[in-house]
Amino acid sequence: MKNILFLLLTVPFLVSSQETITISGDVKDFETGESLIGATIFIPELKLGTSTNTYGWFSITIPKGEYNTEISYIGYLTEQVFIKYDTENNELNINLKKTSNSLDVVEVTDKRKDINIQSADIGKLELEIKKIDQLPVLMGEKDILKTIQLLPGIQSGGEGTAGFYVRGGGPDQNLILLDEAVVYNASHLFGFFSVFNSDAINNIDLIKGSMPANYGGRLSAVLDINMKDGNNKKFGAEGGIGLISSRITIEGPIKKDTSSFIISARRTYFDVLTKPYVDTTSFSGSGYYFYDLTTKANYRLSKKDRLFISGYFGRDVFTFNSEDWGFNVNIPWGNATASLRWNHLFNSQLFMNTSLIFTDYEFELNGTQKLENLPDAKTKMFSGIRDWNIKTDISYFPKNHKLKFGANYVFHKFNPTSFSGSYDDLSLEEINNQYAHEYALYTNDEYILSDRILLNFGLRYSGFIQVGPFERYMQDNSGQIGQIATDTIITYDNGEIVEHYGGLEPRFSMRYLLNSSSSLKLGFTQNYQYIHLTSLASSSLPTDVWLPSSDIVKPQFGRQLSLGYYKNFNDNTYETSTEIYYKTMENLVEYEENYIPGIAVGIGNIDNNLTFGDGQSYGLELFFSKRRGALNGWVGYTLSKTTREFDELNDGNWYYSKYDRTHDLSFVINYEISERLNFSTVFIYATGNSLTVPKSVYVINGELLTEWGDRNSYRMSPYHRMDMSITLKNKPNKKYDSSWSLSIYNIYNRQNPYFIYFEPEGLLGGDEEVQITAQQVSLFPIIPSISWNFKF
Repeated sequence: MKNILFLLLTVPFLVSSQETITISGDVKDFETGESLIGATIFIPELKLGTSTNTYGWFSITIPKGEYNTEISYIGYLTEQVFIKYDTENNELNINLKKTSNSLDVVEVTDKRKDINIQSADIGKLELEIKKIDQLPVLMGEKDILKTIQLLPGIQSGGEGTAGFYVRGGGPDQNLILLDEAVVYNASHLFGFFSVFNSDAINNIDLIKGSMPANYGGRLSAVLDINMKDGNNKKFGAEGGIGLISSRITIEGPIKKDTSSFIISARRTYFDVLTKPYVDTTSFSGSGYYFYDLTTKANYRLSKKDRLFISGYFGRDVFTFNSEDWGFNVNIPWGNATASLRWNHLFNSQLFMNTSLIFTDYEFELNGTQKLENLPDAKTKMFSGIRDWNIKTDISYFPKNHKLKFGANYVFHKFNPTSFSGSYDDLSLEEINNQYAHEYALYTNDEYILSDRILLNFGLRYSGFIQVGPFERYMQDNSGQIGQIATDTIITYDNGEIVEHYGGLEPRFSMRYLLNSSSSLKLGFTQNYQYIHLTSLASSSLPTDVWLPSSDIVKPQFGRQLSLGYYKNFNDNTYETSTEIYYKTMENLVEYEENYIPGIAVGIGNIDNNLTFGDGQSYGLELFFSKRRGALNGWVGYTLSKTTREFDELNDGNWYYSKYDRTHDLSFVINYEISERLNFSTVFIYATGNSLTVPKSVYVINGELLTEWGDRNSYRMSPYHRMDMSITLKNKPNKKYDSSWSLSIYNIYNRQNPYFIYFEPEGLLGGDEEVQITAQQVSLFPIIPSISWNFKF
């Protein structure tokens, strides 16, 4: 392994030297000083280009000479400069100006228009915040996660949910990053809204194909979200008021052109709106709300050093009170993240970023039973995961290469399920923490082999060590759970190794340019995933539990091979792509048949109730997009099959995964009627979710027993709906800009199945035959909403 790493690290340095120069610099917004991530720098005479990194910085090495240089970015006027590059190092700092109106944005400017053809990225998508803001939304809430569900290869978990499933993978197989911090639960309101406030977001990258070696720890996809830095030239504010929530964002300079900040907050008011009604009932004090706060600040220490600090804190809070029962429940859950990052520029070819990152996800259930003339009985159940992370990434840009290498270390603290309780002088507490170290080393290189061939290859070595203190409950074969089934207990001391895993993760992608408007791409990725999400639901819920790999639970292991054909038409106005993929997954986890989570909280090990198996997914993805013009949008279609095999489930036979969708189709149309008026519509069609249904019913000794059919052998009705929205910008005002947005969700009132339950009809032991009938529950009918958005 050492020889392989040495070879990958030294190849770029062996490039033959010739008379070349290096151009480097920053690309920023002219008005705000905001770094433009992914801005394109292109030299037509050489047919060479590059793009800015996460911090708006770029570097490219070229032969000495005089060249035209084009700098472009979505929504901005393209800057063209003619420069004589004859010194050893050339600094090129560009401030791009936004176009004067929205029609210019889609007609005149873009990133390099053929970036989808030229890059080696396969299965990578970049989302424009402007497009997200224009789409119809549920209850007036702009939502990043619902937008990516409209892209091929990405499915929704169900009606209205923000959870997403990529190429047959589960929700735990997506690496979701906010300024490099992992977000473990990315949704509010049990999955109906995402935790990301789009007003504070600068850039969104989604990688579903061949992920570079600097990413790891998940099998399926990466959603990398970068926050805005804040306006370093002047103060400003923007926000919106909707039917269920309001949001506000404030930004401005701490020191002009040197440092800036941004603060973004959001809160719902379900509880406020329903309070007058609820308070007249015996459930006074019950309600639900969520809130989140996103912050960031940065400071340019010197020409070569820059410091960033960013954070997120969000909570959902559900309360239930019953005066009649003398019972109340308070359930808070949510994420907290913090990132401290330091950029250092060694020279025009060498860039480093070092990050210290904290991530925390917590779920609590607090209950109080008030008994007459007796002390209160209090209980608390809680679970979560907490990480401390340090990482360093170094980028080096010799001629024809983009080399990146680095290291990452994470200390995990898991709390699968713990509880405490008290009554009078009696108290009980059972804390169940587990600990682990995760680490990785990687190197990645993008190499221009020829005018037609671009290679991207990398290697990652990752490892995972579960350590004590830890107690392993060895179960017998009684079929019982917890201490009843415990045969022996193995105790591990503080820091003692319970289990150690590790392995190589090769990554590869390439582009072969057929001509100026089409290319072929090939990608392969191999990944290990060391943490696991256990769930009985078809979508991610706050009660789901994160577990480490252990002496019982092996790391998930996946391989994916993908092939794509990309073609643009009419001077890159129309983009098309066809991708096929095949993915295998090993050591997947599920609960054992008939297991009920929480039935023995604090007793034994949760992973003693898991079973393990394999999975596979393959499919075809078609994508057509019109990026420019007053009428723009896209069509995405996925044909796929996803199956699972567990020895202890479904009699060991293969079955459809709950994430399987045979057909998934999305139409997105956006029409800019005028500078002030915009119309958007979305249509979605998807094969129904799979589920397990009763096969037969027996009455034995007066008891109704159900025999279930094959696992996930039944399909719900297909899911489809259409949404529409109209946005009207108010006339320009010297003090502020504002707009009204009217959205209609599910415009033809489709009763889509949310879930199906089964109930018996007839009396046991009676003359009539007992029948089992299926009852469909639908969630959202037609829902209109209106919101007012403003910007100072």
